[in-house]
Amino acid sequence: MAGRVQKTHLRKKHMSIDNFPVQLQAAIQQGFLAREFENGLKSRLGFRQVADREVFPNAIGETLTKTRKSLKAPVTTPLNPTGNTNFDNGLSPSGWSVEQYTLSINQYGDTIDLNMVTSGVGIASQFLANANTNGVQAMQSLDRLARNTLFGGAQNGVGGYLGGNTRVTATLGSAGDTIAVDDIRGFQSVIVNGQVTPISATNGMTVTVGGDVYTLVSVTADATNVSTAPGGVSGQMTFSASVSVADGTEGQAVVASTAPLVIRPNGRLTTAALQTASSSGLADTLGIQQVLAGVATLRRNNVPMINGAYHCYLDDLQLLSLFRDPDFKHLYRGAYGSEEYRSGQVIELLGVRFIPTTEAPQQVSLGSGSIHRALLLGQGALIEGDCALTGHSDIPDSERALIEMVDSVAMVTREPLDRLRQIIAQSWYWIGGFALPTDVTADMTVIPTATNSYLKRGVVIESLGTDALGLTF
Repeated sequence: MAGRVQKTHLRKKHMSIDNFPVQLQAAIQQGFLAREFENGLKSRLGFRQVADREVFPNAIGETLTKTRKSLKAPVTTPLNPTGNTNFDNGLSPSGWSVEQYTLSINQYGDTIDLNMVTSGVGIASQFLANANTNGVQAMQSLDRLARNTLFGGAQNGVGGYLGGNTRVTATLGSAGDTIAVDDIRGFQSVIVNGQVTPISATNGMTVTVGGDVYTLVSVTADATNVSTAPGGVSGQMTFSASVSVADGTEGQAVVASTAPLVIRPNGRLTTAALQTASSSGLADTLGIQQVLAGVATLRRNNVPMINGAYHCYLDDLQLLSLFRDPDFKHLYRGAYGSEEYRSGQVIELLGVRFIPTTEAPQQVSLGSGSIHRALLLGQGALIEGDCALTGHSDIPDSERALIEMVDSVAMVTREPLDRLRQIIAQSWYWIGGFALPTDVTADMTVIPTATNSYLKRGVVIESLGTDALGLTF
C-alpha cells in the first residue's frame, strides 16, 4: 500500500519575448512570472497533498481503467513430505486477485486579461499580481477537485469516504421493500472479481437498516435532489425483502457492510443524531478520542503514514473544539507556549498531523448546529492523474505563447493579438483527474485486523463545532 509523492517542479518553454512590452520582459527573463504563479500554488496546505501522482498519456474526455494486484494470504500449514514428488513437489499454483479503479481525464482552466493602456505605469506589478491570482485560483481549483473526490468519490463508482453512510428520511407507513434515504452514494455499486459492478438482484449489497440486515438490489436517485449531505444525492433504495416499520423509521441509520468508517462523538449513528448536549453534559464536538479511534482503524488496515504521520484535515471550529478537549489538553501539556499552539497552525501529536483548512465541506444545521467534518488520511488514499500532453504544442517555441509548467499546471501568457495590440491574456489550465483506489483484496486473509471497507485509507469524523466562547453551533 506504499505510494509516492511528487515534488513541485518547474519547467519553462523558451520562446522569444520580443513581442511583449519592455516593462514585462525583465520580469519574464528573471523568472518572476513563474515564481508568482508558483507562490500562488503553494500558498497553503490542501487535500491535493495526499495524492499520489501518475502521468497518463490519455486525451481529454477519456476514462482510464487501472488495475492493482493483491497480496497472497500467508501459508501456515506445513507441506506434506509424502507429497513432495514429481515436478510440482506437491505444490498447487495460487494466484493473486485484482481490483480496478477508473480515472477520467478532463481539462480545467481560466484566464484574465491585462490591458497595457488602462494599466498605465503599473503594468509590471499588475502583470505579476495577475500571475499570483491565477496561481491561487489554480491551487484552490485542484484542491477542491481532490476534496470532492475524497468525500464524494464520483469517479471510482463506490462512493467516497462519506459513501455508504446515510439515514432514512421518511417513515414507512407499513413494511415495504423501498425506503427513502438522504444520500445514495456508496450504495450504487459493488466490487465483483475486482471490477466495479452496478448492484442488482444477482449482485446485491449487504446493508444494515436500523437494527437489521437486508440485501439491497436497486437504487434510484430522486428527480429532485433534497440531500442535506455535501454533494449528496437523495434517492430510493429497494431491497430483496420488506423492511420493517421500526427499521424504516425516519432517522434510522443505513450503513453498507463495505462502507468506510464515519466516526461521531458519543457513538451517534447518523449525522442528524448529533446533539448540543449528551448524557455526560458535553456537546458532540471533536475530541482526541475520535481522532485516536480513526488512527486505530487506519493502523488495523496497515495504511502507511504520510511522511511519518497521518494527515487530519479539519476546519478552524473543529480545531477549536479539539483545543477545548480535556484529553487533548492533557496530551499536549507543556506545548501551550509553542508557535503551533499559539497560531493554531499545523500540529503533530500521536502520529497525526492536524492541518487546518478552509476547504473542509460545510453542512447547515439539522437541528442542533452546523455539521463539521474532519478527514483523517493515510498514504495512497487519492490518485492524481496528470496528462502528459499538458503544455504541449506543435507550434515552434519562437511563434507561440509563453508557457510555464508549475506543479503539472500550465500557465500561458499570450502576447497582444487584438486589433489595437493592447491586451495580454494570462491563463492557466490543467488536464487530469482524481480517483480513489480501493483495497478490497486487503482482507482478513492477508491482514487479520483489516476492516471490510472498500476504501480503507481514510476516516471521516463528523461533529458539531464550537466558537471562541465555547458555544456550540
